[in-house]
Amino acid sequence: MNIFTIKEMTITSLQADLASGNTTSVQLVQTYLERIAADSKEGGTNSVLEINPDALFIAEQMDMERREEKLRGPLHGMPVLIKDNIDTADGMHTSAGTFVLANNFATQDAYIVKQLREAGAIILGKVNMTEWANFMSEPMPNGFSGREGQVRNPYGSFDVGGSSSGTGASIANNLAVVGIGTETSGSILSPSSSNSLVGIKPTVGLVSRSGIIPIAHSQDTAGPMTRTVQDAALLLQVIAGRDKADPATLSAPSLPDYTASLQKDGLNGKRLGIDKQTMDILAPEKRELMEKAFTALREQGAELIEVKVPEITRESSVLYHEFKHGVNRYLRTVSPYLPAHTLKEVIEWNRINTETALLHGQDILETAEKTDGTLKQTEYLQDRLADLRESRTEGLDQVITGAELDAIIFPSYFGCDIAAKAGYPSITIPAGYTEAGEPFGITFTAGAFEESTLIEIGFSYECATQHRKAPK
Repeated sequence: MNIFTIKEMTITSLQADLASGNTTSVQLVQTYLERIAADSKEGGTNSVLEINPDALFIAEQMDMERREEKLRGPLHGMPVLIKDNIDTADGMHTSAGTFVLANNFATQDAYIVKQLREAGAIILGKVNMTEWANFMSEPMPNGFSGREGQVRNPYGSFDVGGSSSGTGASIANNLAVVGIGTETSGSILSPSSSNSLVGIKPTVGLVSRSGIIPIAHSQDTAGPMTRTVQDAALLLQVIAGRDKADPATLSAPSLPDYTASLQKDGLNGKRLGIDKQTMDILAPEKRELMEKAFTALREQGAELIEVKVPEITRESSVLYHEFKHGVNRYLRTVSPYLPAHTLKEVIEWNRINTETALLHGQDILETAEKTDGTLKQTEYLQDRLADLRESRTEGLDQVITGAELDAIIFPSYFGCDIAAKAGYPSITIPAGYTEAGEPFGITFTAGAFEESTLIEIGFSYECATQHRKAPK
């Protein structure tokens, strides 16, 4: 296997090659490292931040276990890239793209990393991201971090999306089999749509948040970013699960078999809502792509119903309050030699190191620091309850139940905000390209823990359209 033949390979196709002896996990890792080295030259995507020093040794172990017929599952021997805000106790940093945490080495794996390792996945490396998961300053562009600079879209001079921009660009550019992103509001869906990927933003509580640098505990989740729906389902199967350290996961229902939802006729009989408001603000070219998507959905037996999803125009303080509380909690666990252990100290360190740390300012951090960090302020409690009411009871629940929908359709990553506030799942699928070659996605959003339904819809749409093309 060489640098070219690995392009667009899936978990299933690679497992077949491994089973036949056509390749080994060591060769897979070496091939992806070749691609990363080529991409790291000037003009590449600047998406991979660092390589796991143990990657080849783990690959050797996975090959040995394969020879001994001790396969751990579909991810056995599969190289995976993960976002730089996820803890790994393997010699790689966890910095959230910041200078202030550039020397942060986690002492234990995040829960989802433990699950990946137990499943036989090879953590190949960490990817760049929008600094502080795009919660640092309003002017900061998608994909920029002080630590590594700007992530670039492999399809051209288009927005790369954020904040999981490094995951999006690297997986789109075939620098690993699959990747992990995180989302608070749009951070998986946006870069997935921008890089012609499948992205699943799970229900909050389906995937553990422990060991991940937080923004907001009420909205944060990790999720798959892949080139196919099948790969996304296989990856979600591994990272979902109950974690005693994360109370949100303890009330989640029993884990279904997501691969059972990979049905080509999964759209037949589905009732899908079209949010016309979002259609009306699309540019003509992208509106045409959505109209083609609607045609494909109807041809596969789906019934499309026009609905109106309520807009949440009220400014909410929830993220500011929860960010200070969560970041202060995380920073208490980092090594004493690091320069900051509270949000206040982060802000002060940035001010001292303005030339490197504050290229785009830190107005969001400063606003968050003004909260008291206790989650008891009237403003926070009122906004949190209002977010739940407007996004769930008066929002998605009302629309989905009222029209008896299986899911709601949004163009690109539109609708991510209301789904994020509700904590509900979404999936985005490639839906084509503009004349200039810019990727465009379609997003489906459903009720809590309806990932199986979304996978069924997404897989059927993907099979019918086959829109994804590798970047040139």
